[in-house]
Amino acid sequence: MQAINIFWFRRDLRLADNAGLYQALRSRKPVLPVFIFDKNILDKLENKEDRRVEFIHAALEEMQSGLAKINSSLEVFYSTPYDAFCRLLSKYKIEQVFANHDYEPYATERDQAIAKLLNEHEVSLHTYKDQVIFEKGEVLKDDGKPYTVFTPYSRKWKASLNDFHFKAYPTEKYFSNFYKQDPVRLPDLSSIGFKKSSALFPSKDLDEQLVRKYAAQRDFPAISGTSRLGVHLRFGTVSIRQLVEKCMGLSETFLNELIWRDFYHMILWHFPKVGKGKAFKQEYDAIEWQKDNGEFERWCKGQTGYPIVDAGMRELNETGFMHNRVRMIVASFLTKHLLLDWRLGEAYFAEKLSDFDLAANNGGWQWAAGSGCDAAPYFRIFNPYLQTQKFDPQLAYVNKWVPELNEFSYPKPIVVHEFARKRCLEVYGKALKKDLTTGLKD
Repeated sequence: MQAINIFWFRRDLRLADNAGLYQALRSRKPVLPVFIFDKNILDKLENKEDRRVEFIHAALEEMQSGLAKINSSLEVFYSTPYDAFCRLLSKYKIEQVFANHDYEPYATERDQAIAKLLNEHEVSLHTYKDQVIFEKGEVLKDDGKPYTVFTPYSRKWKASLNDFHFKAYPTEKYFSNFYKQDPVRLPDLSSIGFKKSSALFPSKDLDEQLVRKYAAQRDFPAISGTSRLGVHLRFGTVSIRQLVEKCMGLSETFLNELIWRDFYHMILWHFPKVGKGKAFKQEYDAIEWQKDNGEFERWCKGQTGYPIVDAGMRELNETGFMHNRVRMIVASFLTKHLLLDWRLGEAYFAEKLSDFDLAANNGGWQWAAGSGCDAAPYFRIFNPYLQTQKFDPQLAYVNKWVPELNEFSYPKPIVVHEFARKRCLEVYGKALKKDLTTGLKD
């Protein structure tokens, strides 16, 4: 039996500029590309029109088309990773398995279990950095400890950057080393228990003019001023290295957003408790959140009576996307106006966002709640009315998603802003043992 190596695709769904794939193809053995629809994850998804599963399927089809041109094929499983590798080990003589790093708690536990299984069969697992520019302990403070504040981290990140860090991996040079076989028919969505949605996915091409205008336009949700590349970064259909190279010199603000992504992945790696429902700042776990009496459902449905909040939630529910400025507003509203646990919002975003990424989603929610690293001050409470005046003054965004705004059917505000602000300061102050009777207005 011919000996082969395997490349295991996870959140790196592209053939070009793929670090682990490059190493696999240079390993001098035919490389079988594999993808696993992980039942440990998918079987927990209640919505069977999940846009993310559809996006993954479309990305696999695109890769399969490219592989067919070189007489190769993906081998795709709907299984647990453990069972999939048991089947692979019984079918092929495998020498090595290659993959890229994944930093989430479930992923690290999964990879440890697979490495143990492979080791029992004298097969080695090799993983590589691919989805970030700097990972784990590559950007640390001078004392060797991880940064927990973004600005000094970003300065060190930029000072550490050189051409090597965004140099592409020339995988195409070694495509002849893919394992040769006739294209295998990919399982369709229905065979793994899912259905097609009406989702429209954004282009993976970076608009340089948009990047040049990014700093001036990114906060206005009625303007198409953001790249919408989040879903492509989440599933690796674009290369972070190529993005960084393209935006260098075009927009410092856009580059900083990519650095925030590295920052949150670094935080998740060094402080895995944040990925397991714990506040980064332990004292915030003492906050006495309000008992939910239906407010959370109204927030989810976009029926709070605060137009900018409702517009954001409706955009999310209908499209799987929400503008970043509005994400901050709705998160602040849930945690500070309604005084509901940030974990509720984090879980809802995890269910609905096409670009859901555990590190960034957790980082954003804990930022809004004040409990995270380098978070908004605990006494900073976004005023939805002022946010609307600043960032949607003509109500173009609000009117798009809340067309009944001026009708009797539109609900009254779920809570009065002044009351909510005072209550929030009192509850946070009690938990944190601080006098928060005065706070920032925003």
